[in-house]
Amino acid sequence: MDALKESAQRVQNLLSEWGYKNQVVELPDSARTAQEAADAIGCEVAQIAKSIIFRLKSSDEPLLVVASGVNRVNEKHIANLLNDKLGKADADFVRERTGFVIGGVAPIGHADNLMTFIDEDLFQYKTLWAAAGHPKAVFELTPDELVTMTGGQVIQVK
Repeated sequence: MDALKESAQRVQNLLSEWGYKNQVVELPDSARTAQEAADAIGCEVAQIAKSIIFRLKSSDEPLLVVASGVNRVNEKHIANLLNDKLGKADADFVRERTGFVIGGVAPIGHADNLMTFIDEDLFQYKTLWAAAGHPKAVFELTPDELVTMTGGQVIQVK
């Protein structure tokens, strides 16, 4: 088996340190989009737990929303919950605050501690797949593991 890319290995190391048996796998093709990931894995797009980084306008802090691959995040709804405006996080901001590139942002292992919201729709599935630090790397986990690993709050995101 080939060695994982450095950023994917960081995620694998963290999972192991935390006592999880989840394995990071690298796909032959990009899993940059939820559709690409689902096609490569052979699961439903809705089982892809996509990590989206927003930039909070007032504090300039990152916000992680882990959403089902089929859902579009309702930014107004989340802005109202936080009483803040959501800005777009550019590639530099994402890399600086998470340590990962866009398309490979894992729900764990970030450079900064991130406030995290988790899409309640992910709980329809026994297993999910999330990015593991690189656009071709993913790992399988359960919705409950996602909440435990991230310390995230489960909300309606759409």
